[in-house]
Amino acid sequence: MSRVIPPWASGKMDVNKRPLFVCWEMTKACNLSCRHCRARAIKRPLPGELSLEEGKKLIDQIRDFGEPYPAMLFTGGDPLMRPDLMELIEYARDLGIYTAVAASVTDLLTREKMEQMRDLEVGVMSISIDGSDPDTHDNLRGVPGTWERSMEVLQEANEVGLRIQINSTVMNSNLNQLADLFYLALKHKVAAWEVFFLVRTGRGAALENPTPDEVEDVMKFLVFAAGYGITVRTSEGPQYRRVLRESVNGPLTGGPLYNKLVQRLKELAGNPVREAPRHINSTGDGKGVMFVSYNGEINPSGFLQTNLGKYPEESIVDVYTKNQTFLDLRNPLSLKGKCGRCEYRGFCGGSRSRAQVETGDILESDPLCIYEPGISAIH
Repeated sequence: MSRVIPPWASGKMDVNKRPLFVCWEMTKACNLSCRHCRARAIKRPLPGELSLEEGKKLIDQIRDFGEPYPAMLFTGGDPLMRPDLMELIEYARDLGIYTAVAASVTDLLTREKMEQMRDLEVGVMSISIDGSDPDTHDNLRGVPGTWERSMEVLQEANEVGLRIQINSTVMNSNLNQLADLFYLALKHKVAAWEVFFLVRTGRGAALENPTPDEVEDVMKFLVFAAGYGITVRTSEGPQYRRVLRESVNGPLTGGPLYNKLVQRLKELAGNPVREAPRHINSTGDGKGVMFVSYNGEINPSGFLQTNLGKYPEESIVDVYTKNQTFLDLRNPLSLKGKCGRCEYRGFCGGSRSRAQVETGDILESDPLCIYEPGISAIH
């Protein structure tokens, strides 16, 4: 486990002053061809990638936010396509910055690389697994054998002592596999399962979202799954926090998909061992998260591609704390439509990326949310 303390452990993170994570898309290059890739990753790097020195200066600017320093997430494409990845991780570590790596499962992700990450105190490495069987997963990844290698990576990461997280994107093709996917995470004792809700951007623009009712059932299933002792988080699914809050009032009831997934997980793993945790960080696009693209464009997140500045010409601190769009994204009073009226808007707020993609307005309601605002006081 990393000796560098993650920023959220301090309990002092004010997302109006600093993000929890600065995500750096180190490269567009990746040897996979995933059908839902946000980055539209390609085999070779594009011109204009930030250099090693620019990368180090970007890490220096993370310190300019002040303590507790935001974490640095090295992502891509595949960050392992950059030969200077380990040098940059070491540079961040030496400055006291918590690091995470979103790795692609390719021939580049070797046991030796995982041992290097462990030795460099990487806090967590994430890999994406989107199917509970080889056919589903490899069809999405575009490279046969990726599922089998992913299983080996999970085993090797445990053996070398590198904390690992599984990321899974919810799509029509894997809806009925979510209980099996979670059980896979449970068996391999991963640190967390992060569930991404499809935003139709990049190559994912050609895919279809589940229906809003199905998404609500998945959210309720995630609350149930969180009772098995693994941290469950969502990306572009902030409604999960609303459903968690609703679960305080009693057992959740759901539709056919929820019942099917719950029953399947009970068959695989028995009954939950605890109640789902009630506290979860209220982060979102531009709210605790910022994203720097391969060529320095500054965005609120990887899914919200609205260029709000350019590093190194501009400071990431200035853009995050002063840019009006970033300020609006952190202000629940800026939200429109149903999200703007919702009593949960302060800690949910809907997916701003999905609102932008589906409605053309970054502050409009999230079209995947079925919740109708109630009459209780706005939090």
